[in-house]
Amino acid sequence: MGYLLPGGKQAMTTTNVSQATMDLIQRAIAEDLAGGEDVTSVSTVDAKAVATAHFSARNEGVIAGLDVARATLESLHVTDIQLLVKDGDLVKAGTEIMRARGLTRNLLLAERTALNFLGHLSGIATLTHVWVEAVAGTKTKIRDTRKTTPGLRELEKYAVRMGGGENHRMSLSASALIKDNHIEAAGSVSGAFQSVRRAFPDIDIEIEVDTIEQLREILEHRPDLVLLDNMSPAQCAQAVALVAGRWKLEASGGISLDSAKAYAASGVDYIAIGALTHSAPVLDIGLDLKAEI
Repeated sequence: MGYLLPGGKQAMTTTNVSQATMDLIQRAIAEDLAGGEDVTSVSTVDAKAVATAHFSARNEGVIAGLDVARATLESLHVTDIQLLVKDGDLVKAGTEIMRARGLTRNLLLAERTALNFLGHLSGIATLTHVWVEAVAGTKTKIRDTRKTTPGLRELEKYAVRMGGGENHRMSLSASALIKDNHIEAAGSVSGAFQSVRRAFPDIDIEIEVDTIEQLREILEHRPDLVLLDNMSPAQCAQAVALVAGRWKLEASGGISLDSAKAYAASGVDYIAIGALTHSAPVLDIGLDLKAEI
């Protein structure tokens, strides 16, 4: 799929922007025009007018999505573009992050789509950074979930990586995650685990448990990862001691920034936070236009 396959904290480049992302950009611009034209710009801006657009962060945050914004501009024939920071950079309020020169009408048409991507993805990266800082000094990693905006999963998970977090599975086919409803359907934790292992012997299996008793039940099965759902830090510490490093443990559910350090201190390997993608506030990024006389 291009630049958004799971990986480390590595910024994308325009040459690697996926076709799926280009399709998103085209749909966003088409949505803005709704089959017509930008009536305000056509009425007020000469067709040959040229300007420079200055993109700046109005609040402190971690930047993500610069190349999506650049691809948006390039799709409208704006090619004189400077990226002044990199995805993953923590910038102060007032920092200019990108500059683009081209036909004024084209810049104005690209403006909202470019800012929507930048603000949304930078907001995710910024919130992820806050969570990562909350557990700094421990071995615990912050991970996302599949609670992503439909159609934007790859972009949003990319933004998580730019904030210093890690990605959980990208899709239902990437690995197995046995949750409470699967356990209910199968009749037991053991039954669900054994069914997946028989059907897909080579796939990684994560299993969700709600109690220490459920955790004891699966000790003999050797899952790759166990999700400790809605357990307290004390229960997580008990689980860590019980598992004794035989597989990875992930805490999820009911965890706040205030309690993150306590969960990390329990010794779990991961903390899964759905809010990284479903509740991140947009980072305020603005565009100021400077017309050429």
